[in-house]
Amino acid sequence: MNQLLLGAIGMASLVAGLLFARFWRRTGDRFFLFFAASFWLEGINRFAIGYYGSAAEDRPTFYVIRIVAFSLIVLAIVHKNRSKGAPPAK
Repeated sequence: MNQLLLGAIGMASLVAGLLFARFWRRTGDRFFLFFAASFWLEGINRFAIGYYGSAAEDRPTFYVIRIVAFSLIVLAIVHKNRSKGAPPAK
């Protein structure tokens, strides 16, 4: 049952990444590209955890992948907020 749920979460993450990639292609905004990459990493991570078994979830490798995925989300938000910046000088 656990592997079934991990597969479903992994599939949903990959689909969410595809949706963000479509938004990126439509708008050209890197915000969506970072989110797509983050969801793809998380989806691959879930499939890997399901493949190696739930006991493998305690391995540091899986935590590093999660940190990278969540860091991409934070980086996207920070980059989006900084790109607006101060109003142009007159």
